[in-house]
Amino acid sequence: MNILFIGDVFGSAGRRIVAEHVGHVMETHAIDLCVMNGENAAGGFGITPSIAEELFDMGAEVITTGNHFWDKKELLEWIKVPAESQERARRVIRPANFAPSTPGFGVYEGVTAAGEAYAVINLQGRVFMQQIDDPFRKADELLKTIAAKVVLLDFHAETTSEKVALGWYLDGRVTALLGTHTHIPTADERILPKGTAYQTDVGMSGPYDSVIGVEYEAVVQRFLTGAPAKFEAAKGNPKMCATVVECDSTTGRAYGVKRIMLGE
Repeated sequence: MNILFIGDVFGSAGRRIVAEHVGHVMETHAIDLCVMNGENAAGGFGITPSIAEELFDMGAEVITTGNHFWDKKELLEWIKVPAESQERARRVIRPANFAPSTPGFGVYEGVTAAGEAYAVINLQGRVFMQQIDDPFRKADELLKTIAAKVVLLDFHAETTSEKVALGWYLDGRVTALLGTHTHIPTADERILPKGTAYQTDVGMSGPYDSVIGVEYEAVVQRFLTGAPAKFEAAKGNPKMCATVVECDSTTGRAYGVKRIMLGE
């Protein structure tokens, strides 16, 4: 099975660059499953139902999120569907280690067009982020309930240390652990010894003439003066950052991982 994971789609520039490239990338790499992180897809902060539909129309089967999951209130109502639902609203997931009362689900289990079972897990880190449940123990809990051999985990976390540690902890138990949130792609993609594909951060699909997606002038002034500033999503020099994972669908072990960055 070949999996395409597209990193944090940021604003209209990110949606535009993904729309430009996702089709030919999926064809070139014979992709069976496409997953996108869409938590910044609406102007850089959150995702709306209509934008989720746009990403699904581009080819996403599952959309993961992160700490901006809460930013668009209309999403929280839209995803209130039964756990067994296969509709698109059920395939937008949020970090599973949020409080149990949070709307939505942290895992989606599905089947590809070729009939191969898979699961996508979304977790969020705790270091320098809001205090939520332990992602390590939450992963243990979730993996006990998942029947699919192919398991992709989007770990939305701030620090490289926490991401690397979870990668080693889950080596051989998930097919791939791919990091999101920092918006800067890392060049450490590898297959860990027991067969888990790993990358600390896939990077942002969005405007790279920016500071992690927003207009850089306001950010520079904030660093210079400490004064509050309104952050606006940038538009310049968009790039699509993604990672392709090749795996054995019968064992769930990965045997190939490749990072991609494509511009206009």
